[in-house]
Amino acid sequence: MTAPILRSVAELRAATAPWQRAGRSIGIVPTMGALHDGHLSLVAAAKARCDHVIVTIFVNPRQFSAPEDLASYPRTEQADAAKLARFGVDAIYVPDGDQMYPAGFATNVTVSGLTDVMDGVHRPGHFAGVATVVAKLFAQSAATDAFFGEKDFQQLQVVRRMARDLDIPITVHGCPTIREMDGLAMSSRNLLLSDRARTIAPALIDQMEAMADAVAAGQDPAAAQAASIAALLRAGFTSVDYFEIRANDDLSLAASSTTRPARLFAAAWLAGVRLIDNIAVPR
Repeated sequence: MTAPILRSVAELRAATAPWQRAGRSIGIVPTMGALHDGHLSLVAAAKARCDHVIVTIFVNPRQFSAPEDLASYPRTEQADAAKLARFGVDAIYVPDGDQMYPAGFATNVTVSGLTDVMDGVHRPGHFAGVATVVAKLFAQSAATDAFFGEKDFQQLQVVRRMARDLDIPITVHGCPTIREMDGLAMSSRNLLLSDRARTIAPALIDQMEAMADAVAAGQDPAAAQAASIAALLRAGFTSVDYFEIRANDDLSLAASSTTRPARLFAAAWLAGVRLIDNIAVPR
């Protein structure tokens, strides 16, 4: 059964008020639509943990620095609702733009430190857009739990810090990255790849694993990084924004001998599409 689609804050709060009064847990899965199995794994996690589940679909203009990226982002509301039907979610929140950013809206939520590296550098303003819209979704829904994928690990850490710093009473859960059969991390942006580019795309995870294995075996990280980036460019990627090992907690650069949990983060361009991924690095 298809869940009701709510388009205003008033409708959302009317739906959640009885759940709050009854002391029920409310899970929220924030998305920008074009749902794939990665998103649906978050929905399944929310259903397993929470009494009620809301999936939000909002293509947030404040997350895009280039107008053409916003315009080309896939919008598939009907298909998304059909995919969610089998999960029995309680509501799908698809707010109109003026519900999120009404006339005169003048507030931005920024998180320093975690946003000074990687995507924070290559996508100026992106994480302020993320933190602002997620803070609003948390406030609008009164959710007790939120579910985000580890594929966007930097985003996950930014949201966790934002919720903690603003004393928002919500638990932010990180869920494992879901991958295609060939290893490519599932992403709505994969729909923008041409058939040829899609055959090249798995080289990203291949080279990430190659670098992680090389570093774990004692190879110099800089040499392993250079080899993997060169291999990506030979495979057909046009450029690499970053390809580096960073600590999980504060995203600081990590040396090969680190004893702190760390991940290898990558962002690279293929046929005009920016792919990002990350994997845990063996300690």
